[in-house]
Amino acid sequence: MKIAHVVCTFPPYQGGMGNSAYHFAQYTAKLKHQVTVLTINYGQSLQNFDNGQLEILRLKSIFKLGNAGILLSLLWRLPKYDVVHLHYPFYGSAEIVALVKLLWPNRLRLVVHYHMDNQGDGWKGFIFYLARKFFLPLILSLADEITCASLDYVKHSQAGKYFRHHQRKFSQVTFGVNIQKFQPLITNRDLRDGNNSRMILFVGGLDRQHYFKGVDNLLTAFSLLSDKYPQTKLMIVGQGDLEEHYHETARDLKINDRVIFKHNVDNQELVSCYQQADVLALPSINQSEAFGIVLLEAMACGKPVIASNLPGVRGVFKNGEQGLLIKPNDIDDLKEKLSRIISNDKLAQRLGQSARELVEKNYTWEKAADKLNIIYYRAKNIPKP
Repeated sequence: MKIAHVVCTFPPYQGGMGNSAYHFAQYTAKLKHQVTVLTINYGQSLQNFDNGQLEILRLKSIFKLGNAGILLSLLWRLPKYDVVHLHYPFYGSAEIVALVKLLWPNRLRLVVHYHMDNQGDGWKGFIFYLARKFFLPLILSLADEITCASLDYVKHSQAGKYFRHHQRKFSQVTFGVNIQKFQPLITNRDLRDGNNSRMILFVGGLDRQHYFKGVDNLLTAFSLLSDKYPQTKLMIVGQGDLEEHYHETARDLKINDRVIFKHNVDNQELVSCYQQADVLALPSINQSEAFGIVLLEAMACGKPVIASNLPGVRGVFKNGEQGLLIKPNDIDDLKEKLSRIISNDKLAQRLGQSARELVEKNYTWEKAADKLNIIYYRAKNIPKP
């Protein structure tokens, strides 16, 4: 089967949507499908990919704004595929995908993966409103199948109204992690200076599109821990146009000597960052965060996690069993939960061991690809071989 993934971001750009699209494409290609990824050419240097079966087309956009872009060539490229898997939101190009589906309704089968809501103020908020009001219902109605990482998230999302009337159209396909690559390192304490040192880790995009990750709150909460845990450090892994802002915030809070920024981290070094950490924090502030693949990566490395109690995110693990949930945008709660883990090695070890076990049981890309395979054949209305 010829399958096209249409997505606004893709590696080497750091972000959950592109990362998940890459793994969906990579692992379904291993199931003998002919898989192509169509995305915007941002002019970034390309990275090597593991799977030679995966074709990546970085297309010229006639208009770009943030992660939005109009890929006009989708009009004549998409009809040759059996299934088009649109990763939503993709403003500017999702509408073109819908047009292609309208023009070739029987030839092309459309699967939409609903990743997340977008929120914003000013003119951005107005654009998001127009998309939500007029284009999102059309795109969802045209889809033959709709996938999502969390039905809990979709139920509470901007697609919630459509979900309530068309629940049978939705399938939960949770993200995964490479458990052979992301593994615990038993001797991780030997990698740090001093027996009392602790490491809090954040991994995520540091650009304006990822403003919702809550990095400012994390820096503030960390500063409040300074007196009690003077040897604890915070490592921030990521890059983007807000990096200098976060550096300045750390300086203003007088914690810059204990905050480590890692700008350009490859996959091998990323695993090492997880292994060195005592806890991963994902203090997202709103529903622009829908899941959090970094939670799975940290859990696979045997680390406890702290994440905001948001739809989708809260379903990744069980509160008190693999990590702790915090109130969104609550700095005091974040500080208290960080303190609870870094001050209690037995708790951290118990949570981390349970986290690894949960990932092994529920979160592998192979399982996700198997679910997608069934959905693709169902969309084509043909029996799975």
